[in-house]
Amino acid sequence: MAERAPRPRTVAVVLAGGVGRRVGRGTPKQLLEIAGRTILEHTIALFQGVPEIDEIMVLMAPGFTGEVERIVERGGLTKVTAVLEGGETRPETTWRALRALGARECDVLLHDAVRPLTEPRIIADCVEALRTHRAVEVAIPSSDTIVVTSSGPDGEFVLDVPDRSTLRRVQTPQCFRLSVIREAYERAFADPGFGDRPPTDDCGVLLRYLPGVPIHVVPGSERNMKVTHPVDLLIAETLLRAAAAGD
Repeated sequence: MAERAPRPRTVAVVLAGGVGRRVGRGTPKQLLEIAGRTILEHTIALFQGVPEIDEIMVLMAPGFTGEVERIVERGGLTKVTAVLEGGETRPETTWRALRALGARECDVLLHDAVRPLTEPRIIADCVEALRTHRAVEVAIPSSDTIVVTSSGPDGEFVLDVPDRSTLRRVQTPQCFRLSVIREAYERAFADPGFGDRPPTDDCGVLLRYLPGVPIHVVPGSERNMKVTHPVDLLIAETLLRAAAAGD
């Protein structure tokens, strides 16, 4: 039996560039404390504990990189090799990370900092999937019916009800061969119309600018929630404390 090729360098990029105004607090939501640690530290620690992850890079909101560096040092998060300032938008923050990774090929996992409940199994499955695929999306089936609507002077109305069996809710990490996602972003930022209709995630950038690259789907988890609204803080804290207690 032929031996498998060595696994390429694998870098987790934690995207923490947002301020998180929907939580309704002055502190960036990724620096809020739940279950004894900041959300960001919980998230970084997830990748720190997965053997398949070689390095971690953190992109943080401007003005807060020093605080992140202190969190990394206090927490003994030794896989963190860089803490950089993010951009004004999610695509700009991702692009800064891709440029900072340098020219050497690697596998890159782009992850929302405010998803502190991602399971190590998901991360390991993504790394494994990148051995045979150049792009990987984490997603779960939609348990809700989704409708397409249109708004006008008389209000909002339903136009269509797509087949729920084909719909998925997207999560992170979103994972790529570095050269592939970098080329997609190079094309995106060369497009004068990119800023008028920016995709909401990195796979959206790839799908628009390199549509010939298949995106493999790895099953996510209902626990892999994104902390967006105040109620999410309570849910995430409950789940993290339950996990710490071994429930």
